[in-house]
Amino acid sequence: MSKQPFLNTYGRQILIWSVIAAVIAIALKMGIDQKVVVFGTVVIGVFTQVFAGLATLIATIPLIGPFIIKIFAIPFFWILNALGYFVGAVAIKKGYRSEFTKSRILTLALLIGIIIGYIIGHLIPMR
Repeated sequence: MSKQPFLNTYGRQILIWSVIAAVIAIALKMGIDQKVVVFGTVVIGVFTQVFAGLATLIATIPLIGPFIIKIFAIPFFWILNALGYFVGAVAIKKGYRSEFTKSRILTLALLIGIIIGYIIGHLIPMR
């Protein structure tokens, strides 16, 4: 495994985050609605996968980086699980018991797929 320079590895993510931060600062300074700025940031961040890059940069911090990432990742699974329970309660109340069972199976399959993808992604290096 060869070591690449830091900027060659993370230069794109750093550049995109710098541009996003500058655009946010300019937009807020110009008085653009905060909801529009947040929506634009989320859309740009999702399509450029810059959130994954930021998580990678945070995870590279020795000792505390992986813990910080886990603090933000674990509640995502809790939110998905809670959402499933709320939807299930409404579905059972309205009489959609078989559809509810199918949706819970799909939710479980999604969570298992995410976990398997995470494990495979860490076992098989991309570079």
